[in-house]
Amino acid sequence: MGRRDYENDPDAPAVNSLVPAASVVVVDDAGRVLLQRRIDNGMWALPGGVMHIGESLPDCAVRETREETGINIDVIGIVGTYSDPGHVFAYDDGEVRQEFSVCFLGRPMSGKPAASEESTDVRWFRSEEIDSLPMISNIRTRLDDWRFGHMPAVR
Repeated sequence: MGRRDYENDPDAPAVNSLVPAASVVVVDDAGRVLLQRRIDNGMWALPGGVMHIGESLPDCAVRETREETGINIDVIGIVGTYSDPGHVFAYDDGEVRQEFSVCFLGRPMSGKPAASEESTDVRWFRSEEIDSLPMISNIRTRLDDWRFGHMPAVR
């Protein structure tokens, strides 16, 4: 399924969905961060996705990271909360979603990076490599909040 991201775009379609989601900044012992290249928009992104009924947001973060990257993690903190009404995701099936996500900090416990049905590539990156990667600004904001120790207010 394709996805188009709109960020503060007056031509964005009207939102018809608000779904709790989790994303994760996974950092290994060498200080590298785990990123995936998404199939739906071709951009590099953090692992994450929507919360299922019956699971907690941290459980969602663990599940989504394992499903999307092959890495099992332990959640060790929170990077921030992100709910910018100006960031809208439009999907091919007609869903137009406003962002609502808690970004967690995680550490890898086991597994090897592996692409999934949602990604074309999964890799570890050093902090200084992140700036040159194509990604949407809201993902870059989360990474910058982690990298530079920002303690964001609710975004």
